[in-house]
Amino acid sequence: MSRHIIAPDWIVKGYEFPADVQVTESDDLGEVPTDVLASADFVVLPYEGSSLSIEEAISRMTNVEVIQTLTAGFDNVAPFVPADVTLCNAAGVHDDATSELAVLLTLSVLRDMPRSFKAQQDHHWETYFARSLADKTVLLIGYGNVGKAAEKRLLGFGCKVIPVARTARDHVHSITELPNLIPSADVVMLIVPNNPGTVNLVDAKFLASMKDDSILVNVARGLVVDTDALVAELKTGRISAALDVTEPEPLPADHVLWSLPNAIITSHNGGEGDVFWDRARTRIHSQFDLWLAGKPLECVITENLG
Repeated sequence: MSRHIIAPDWIVKGYEFPADVQVTESDDLGEVPTDVLASADFVVLPYEGSSLSIEEAISRMTNVEVIQTLTAGFDNVAPFVPADVTLCNAAGVHDDATSELAVLLTLSVLRDMPRSFKAQQDHHWETYFARSLADKTVLLIGYGNVGKAAEKRLLGFGCKVIPVARTARDHVHSITELPNLIPSADVVMLIVPNNPGTVNLVDAKFLASMKDDSILVNVARGLVVDTDALVAELKTGRISAALDVTEPEPLPADHVLWSLPNAIITSHNGGEGDVFWDRARTRIHSQFDLWLAGKPLECVITENLG
């Protein structure tokens, strides 16, 4: 029986499919005819989105067995996946790039890089003392693949790292311990998934318990932080923030966060490293191997979302 795979052209590049496998190359599911979507057995969702919404695209995949994302996050896909369809994510593909950005954002605040950028634009030679990452206590909230990659890098800078996860284990603290951990942290780094338990995890009470001159770094999801509460706290000048993700997102051009002097913002670039393309291709080729051989897939989020 013929099988049908839909995937971006750069993903299928270099993979030798069996003769009985039909392959449709597409970087935009909105350009795939409805009958073609309906016949697909395995669909790799485009990395940079489509002109067709995820909900509508999946509703047209009436024959699909597997939906594969190219991101570690899956909260924007899972609600629309039928109960009998397997959803897989790309956990591990973005670990290094995202953890690098988390450390870069932290260093940018500590070393006051905006001040140096402005001095460069003004052609002004300026030296100043800034803070070092060495000897700082980093509260690492979220200890999945990206969290572990961040910990490895932070330890290399001489930090004390306090990992936090949903449940305690080994040297990892439970999220229920946060009230006792937050006040001791110089840096609070968010690398948690977006789920009902993490929405507005960082609220006004959380922010008020952060120590003076500490930094909130968010490379998780914008919804993890109460934006209004964060803006109010940043306006006091008591803490700083470095945000790769925001709520809302994209951040409107007139949003106050852009202009706060103690906030650094990047545009959800955590996974946008040049290693992504080869790593993603390797991961999906492995998934093709497993699926075509009838073996269990990797990074299965759930086999029954109902």
